Amino acid sequence: MVAQPKKFNVGVDVSLNVIAGKWKPAILCLIGAGTNRNGQLLQALPSLSQKVLTEQLKQLINDAILERQVFAETPPHVEYHFTEYGESLKTILMQLCHWGEVHANRCPDSIVLNQPHLQPEKEA
Repeated sequence: MVAQPKKFNVGVDVSLNVIAGKWKPAILCLIGAGTNRNGQLLQALPSLSQKVLTEQLKQLINDAILERQVFAETPPHVEYHFTEYGESLKTILMQLCHWGEVHANRCPDSIVLNQPHLQPEKEA
C-alpha cells in the first residue's frame, strides 16, 4: 500500500512541520551561529536531554536540513552542519532568530538566554 501524501493548507505549514517542536528551532539557531557539536548544544540548552537532542538531530538529518560529519579522531569528534539544501532554511531561520532577540530586548518580561548576537545575513 502506498502512503498517502500529507496535506497542507499553505507552504508555511510545510515549513513549520519541518522545524516544529520545542527544541528544533533552538538547535537550528545554535548550529547556524556556529555551535555544532553535541556537547556544545547540550551546554547551551541545559534542559534538553541527550535522548531528545539525538532524536531531533536525526529528524533534521532525515529531512535533509542537517548533515552529520564524523572526524576520524580519538576521542570521536562529530559536528552538525546545514546541508546545501538546508542553507536556504538557515538564511530565513537566522533572520527569525535575530528578530526574536531584538523583540525580546523590547519586552521587559522576556529574556533570551542564548543571544549569539546574530545579524541577518545579507544577500549577495
